Amino acid sequence: MLARLSRWFDRRGWADILIGAPYLWLLIFFLLPFLIVAAMSLGTKTPTAPPISFGGEYPLLNWDSYARVLGDGLYLRAFLTSLANAGLAMVLCLLIGYPMALGLCRVSNGWRNILLMLVILPFWTSFLLRVYAWMGLMGRNSWFNRLLTDSWNLLVPVDWAVKSVPMMNTNFAVVLVMVYTYLPFMILPLYASLERLDPTLDEAAMDLGSRPFQVFRDVTLPQSVPGIVAGGMLVFIPAAGELVIPTLVGDASSPMIGRLISDEFSAARNWPMASAVAVVLLLIMVVPTMIYSHYQAKAEGSK
Repeated sequence: MLARLSRWFDRRGWADILIGAPYLWLLIFFLLPFLIVAAMSLGTKTPTAPPISFGGEYPLLNWDSYARVLGDGLYLRAFLTSLANAGLAMVLCLLIGYPMALGLCRVSNGWRNILLMLVILPFWTSFLLRVYAWMGLMGRNSWFNRLLTDSWNLLVPVDWAVKSVPMMNTNFAVVLVMVYTYLPFMILPLYASLERLDPTLDEAAMDLGSRPFQVFRDVTLPQSVPGIVAGGMLVFIPAAGELVIPTLVGDASSPMIGRLISDEFSAARNWPMASAVAVVLLLIMVVPTMIYSHYQAKAEGSK
């Protein structure tokens, strides 16, 4: 037995371990938790501890939670609000992050290292502290709010003047803080994609008479699509399920889906309902990503 094990290690053992480790990680920390949540979504809410049961006097598989998710306007509005806010944040991150990533590729190496450090610098500060900082900036008596208020009152007629710009507890505040928070997740994949492009292609297009915008549209932009897709997913997926930002700066009358899941788990103690919402959200996020990855792999294989 030991001899066979030794021969396995000598031939392909370490390679199998290195290849299998990521799959084991996904099995333990993604697939198993997902299966547990999916099973909980088919349970029945009970006054016991934990507040969920299967079988006995309760149905073994209860689909009422999914019927409520798909039929209750509260959850449908929360899904639409989450997807709309996440989509808007993703588009704004792309519009802001693409020029920044392109600029990072065009500067000298010395400035590039400094600018990259500035991009990742917010990660060195607590996420919660950064959200609290934005809460202070958007408050009615903050210098930021007073500056925006004075600018607004200066540009509009007297009848439209306001005492302060309402920013806190709005979807505007949620999108603003999400753009600030997730912007580096858009810049870094875009930079990695743009940095690999061959600059001689742009020069060749310019030599053939293309204008700068045409070079960007016909040469640079199509080649950076993988970076755009990667950055878009890195922003959209966590933003759609965001909990902290909507809870602290969002509108309680228009909650995002992450807050509803948290409320169902903690306040309502309705674990099947919370699990069903989480499963539906995961499917909305993962299934399109898997479909895109499948067709992208087929497209690359046909080249």
